[in-house]
Amino acid sequence: MEIVHVYTKLRLEFGRQCLFSDRPAELLVDVPTDQSLAPQFIQKTHRDQGLQACRDMSEHQVNTERFESDSCGLNHEEGGWPKDVNPQEIEQTIRFRKKVEKDESYINSILQLGSVMENCIRQNNAVDIYQEYLKDEEEVEELQEPPSAKTINVFRDPNKVKRTVTGLSWHPDGGRKLAAAYSCLEFQKASKDMSLDSYIWDIENPNRPEMTLKPVSPLVCLEYNPKDCHTLVGGSYNGQIAYWDTRKGSQPVEISSVEHSHRDPVYKIIWLQSKTGTDIFSASTDGQVLWWDVRKLTEPTERLVLDPSREGNLDRALGAISLDFESTMPTKFMVGTEQGVVVSCNRKAKTPAEKIVCTYNGHQGPVYALQRNPFFPKNFLTVGDWTARIWSEDIKDSSILWTKYQMSYLTDACWSPVRPSVFFTVKMDGMLDVWDILFKQNDPTLSLKVCDEALYSLRLQDNGRLVACGSQQGRASLLEVCSGLSTLQKNEKSLLAAMFERETKREKILEARQREIRLKERSRSEQSRDEDGGREDGDQSPHQLIARAEDDFYVVTETEMKRRREKQLAAAAEEIFWLLKECGLADVEELRDRVAERITAAVELIFSAFGASRAAEREPEQPAEPGTDGRDSCPG
Repeated sequence: MEIVHVYTKLRLEFGRQCLFSDRPAELLVDVPTDQSLAPQFIQKTHRDQGLQACRDMSEHQVNTERFESDSCGLNHEEGGWPKDVNPQEIEQTIRFRKKVEKDESYINSILQLGSVMENCIRQNNAVDIYQEYLKDEEEVEELQEPPSAKTINVFRDPNKVKRTVTGLSWHPDGGRKLAAAYSCLEFQKASKDMSLDSYIWDIENPNRPEMTLKPVSPLVCLEYNPKDCHTLVGGSYNGQIAYWDTRKGSQPVEISSVEHSHRDPVYKIIWLQSKTGTDIFSASTDGQVLWWDVRKLTEPTERLVLDPSREGNLDRALGAISLDFESTMPTKFMVGTEQGVVVSCNRKAKTPAEKIVCTYNGHQGPVYALQRNPFFPKNFLTVGDWTARIWSEDIKDSSILWTKYQMSYLTDACWSPVRPSVFFTVKMDGMLDVWDILFKQNDPTLSLKVCDEALYSLRLQDNGRLVACGSQQGRASLLEVCSGLSTLQKNEKSLLAAMFERETKREKILEARQREIRLKERSRSEQSRDEDGGREDGDQSPHQLIARAEDDFYVVTETEMKRRREKQLAAAAEEIFWLLKECGLADVEELRDRVAERITAAVELIFSAFGASRAAEREPEQPAEPGTDGRDSCPG
């Protein structure tokens, strides 16, 4: 038996019926442009870039997380002494040794062991057991080892609301600790429940941070003092500078005043090489670079506005987002801006306008990373948009080396401190790329998937073996690269120096060629402008303009009349030729008369036309008599 149940519903319970119809487009809002606001904006240089989309394929590796372990130590005390002898008393131990040395069994043992030790000593003198006979062959085997890296620890944000790891800094004493700055850089995404704390981690203990830093505002960057392992300085989201001494607790020792600090987040802080070891300078997107002394953070000791016009106008300043300082060049530093421009500065310049030396314009977006090569300071690395570029100080228009455009945005990069040809980059898709430009330039030597979320920060240990990467969800991953990527190779410095020199020369030749082409185009345009008689008519009076127009008219008229006279003379010459052909030598008298008549008629025609044109030029306003103007006297 089939059971059927019918559900019914009234039409009025469905709501109002939707009636769709076509209608023309209509303008709802029209906001006109305000030209008075134009001086407040900086015109961005237009760039054309060819892009090609393709399937993203990569090689993935899986690593298990490290198991939890505890380090325990044992203390051993010296033993073998009788109960009545205290090992801490020197007199008792000396007295006991003298007593034992007089014993016959002790003397027999020494004599027996002496022959054995003598044989071992002779063997050691004959053969060095610590000598490495196959050292060169082992180096060759290491070079042939494929590049690799593995994750050894992951430090997670202990808070419920996860934040981005925006800054990392290694402990200067052997890199046993890692300081991480946590903040949220997304616009208006920070919630009230989000913590302000940043942490110092022990690389052997990923379960809990070793120390908590409590700033007044989330830290965007954090940096250890290279001369004092107990002090740190951090840049806050609200623009303040904070200074910590880990021996004095989690609270900052000094904080800069709000009125004298940056007006935007502090994206980079660097310690300067000074006698006191307390000087720093910071960069922010408010367009300022400020110098500080951490012993007194009430106000900065020096200030520089990144105005490209060198006028010191803060409204037109370029926002700084990365910073680099090389200790071997104490007066020079470089700033990467939001507009894709790298600004080279000289701190010791005499005037503020001379502090901005030059600019390098090469990226289509913010320059997120900027660092000089530790072995070749004249060459520096930048990261922006989808590429990483290597520059030379001598070439302003273009970089000397660059990677191809990646499928994901690059967010940070740094050079290897031990290998001059190796640098590391991180991307928004969670990939860590290791580039060895001596090995290949088109693709990275090693690509490793660190995590599923975007990577925003990157820092290498001084030995080049450990790499720390900070992610968007508060994960600080610690990776160990293979010895081939962290050991200086044979002739690497000389080969890289030759490569940099070759690429620099190539760019200089191309730059000179472009300069020559521009000069030729400029001279050609100036020549055409001179031939046209100049285009500055606005400076002449109306009478001069009318006189020049009349002269141009008469020049055109005389040119046309000359062309017509030449045409008529050519026709007369052709007719004379045919007369010569028709007449024989017997009709010389008749030929002479006819030629003379034709020539006379042609000459009269020429002079009549010329006289009419000159009369019209002398008396342009008087009406001409019939039969005397150019139209009646010159046949068409």
